[in-house]
Amino acid sequence: MILITGATGSIGRSLAGQLRQAGAAFRALVRDEAKGRAMGCDFVVGDFDDPNSIIAALDGADRLFLNSAGAQPVDGEQPMIRQQKTVIDAARETGITHVVKVSVWQARQGAKLSQGAHGEIEEYLQASGLAWSLLQPAGFMQNFLTPEAFTSDGNLISSYGSTPVAHIDCHDIAACAAVLLAGSLAQEKAFVLTGPEALTDAEVADKVSSALGRPVGRAELPPDSLAAAMRSQGLPPRFADDVAFLVKEVAAGSQATTTTTVRDITGRPARTFDDFLAANLQSLRAVAAPPTP
Repeated sequence: MILITGATGSIGRSLAGQLRQAGAAFRALVRDEAKGRAMGCDFVVGDFDDPNSIIAALDGADRLFLNSAGAQPVDGEQPMIRQQKTVIDAARETGITHVVKVSVWQARQGAKLSQGAHGEIEEYLQASGLAWSLLQPAGFMQNFLTPEAFTSDGNLISSYGSTPVAHIDCHDIAACAAVLLAGSLAQEKAFVLTGPEALTDAEVADKVSSALGRPVGRAELPPDSLAAAMRSQGLPPRFADDVAFLVKEVAAGSQATTTTTVRDITGRPARTFDDFLAANLQSLRAVAAPPTP
């Protein structure tokens, strides 16, 4: 049986649906009982900060999907590091045979924010004695379904200039996880996941325009301006500066290369951005709608 952590997130929900469709046995770990009931599957309530609840959640499971939020520092600490290490320790204690972890592209020790946090967790997992697989995706297409992606008048916030980015649909990350959790591919490998095309912000805006049936412009917000805006909202200066640094890396082309990994793992091509928009049009309309005159 598979235990899905991060089960109510974009990847976890999709993974649960795909495993259900495949007839695989799985259980979802949730913090909120009502959200667990809403998923319509076997679930258990637990918390990464409560090791006993994690051990209880792993009872009867032999494979683990490891995913969580929490890379943003809290009081100088990135909680995700401590929390995911707790889950890895519990997995080792309970006899889990394979851990599939969601990481990020270019994760490495000493890097900033999520890249550094995931890099540390990756090394901890690799040293744990557990069999492992690492999913290292590019930026999520689902980020364009958040209010932060658009201005109040419905234009796309653009921070990458003319540099293309190989965004990926979380549905494809989940599809890769489902195959790896089934054990049909080699373990102890890192898989870099991207969409099938790298798009500039201008190309994204054009595609969103076509999906919505109205012109969508771009509001330029370069990395340094982004950091200033975050500081003005009360976020810690160091965090804002680190976010700007990572945005600069992407603007310099760090996620401009596509891979065929989704096809290699699943046997089908990754979803295009047009596919993603068509599948999520209602959600897109909700976040990108201009104000009513």
